[in-house]
Amino acid sequence: MHGLINRSIQCFIRDTYGEDLWQEIAQTAHLPVQGFEAMLEYDDDVTLGMLDAVSRRRKKSRDAVLEDVGTYLVTHTNTRPIRRLLRFGGETFVEFLHTLDDLPDRVRLAVPDLQFPRLDTAEPLPNQVEVRLSGAEPEFGFVLMGILRALADDYGALVFIDHSLHPKDGIIVSINLLDTAFAEGNAFSLGTSRVKENAV
Repeated sequence: MHGLINRSIQCFIRDTYGEDLWQEIAQTAHLPVQGFEAMLEYDDDVTLGMLDAVSRRRKKSRDAVLEDVGTYLVTHTNTRPIRRLLRFGGETFVEFLHTLDDLPDRVRLAVPDLQFPRLDTAEPLPNQVEVRLSGAEPEFGFVLMGILRALADDYGALVFIDHSLHPKDGIIVSINLLDTAFAEGNAFSLGTSRVKENAV
């Protein structure tokens, strides 16, 4: 697993639950207490062990923890650059969804050696968007769900999001657009000269 992913989960634990819990989890799961190097590669079992340790300690399923990680990546003050990278995908949540196919290329511009799964979007029904993830571990689908839920709130859209795993099609994340203007979204400007962002 890319070190940046492990580092992101580590920061999620520290920022959400505190340094003491991170130290406890690091010792329980035999992780490097000083943290992960963002540009190194780690065995996948290290990542899964860390997630399982959080799951047991917080009494949540691994899937729920992964969704929380996705939400953290969009909403926490320490992850503002990720929110900005995502929000540049469109002025509305619907526009953002229509640019998800390009997200892997944008991520690779920032982190060239990060293996980001291919995203293919389709609209099987009115007000419904499906995102198919190719070459992705099942865990990534739940992180994407957390990201999409947080971004929907950020844009002010009311959505229902579901995750399914198909033998042929792989991971599918379905987004049902219930109300794209349900609430006033958080301020964001696509212009570089005038950016005003509300705290999330």
